[in-house]
Amino acid sequence: MRALEPEKIEALIALIEEDLGYQLHQAVQGVKCELSRYPSAEFCFRDGSLNLHISVTRNEFEAWIADELRAIERCIDSLLESSGVGCHEVDRVFLTGGSSFVPAVRRIFATRFGDDRIRSGGEFTSVAHDLALRAEELLKTCPV
Repeated sequence: MRALEPEKIEALIALIEEDLGYQLHQAVQGVKCELSRYPSAEFCFRDGSLNLHISVTRNEFEAWIADELRAIERCIDSLLESSGVGCHEVDRVFLTGGSSFVPAVRRIFATRFGDDRIRSGGEFTSVAHDLALRAEELLKTCPV
């Protein structure tokens, strides 16, 4: 078997054999956070036998997630259409989760609803908090 870029295949094999998936994920998360604040960032991953250092721009990142951005747009449009609610009728849009920091995601909502109606907070805890509140309600109504 022959590879066009054997060093990349070897790096992938090393990543798997050295069980570095979590560390790689953390490095990717870090560069995503940087790209949410700055137009470019350095992806650095050094662990085991791997040593990666790559410049990444926000434009490149947004091109990589273009399909997901379009899916978010379609979901919003579908929800508004099926509910019979126009963008102008929405008072507030609350963005949560790590993706709410991504400028391209925020632009989708700002374009439809206006910056003045966008709110955020508890980006990493709001879902867990609301699930805990719901569980508390269920416990009150259900015998244990």
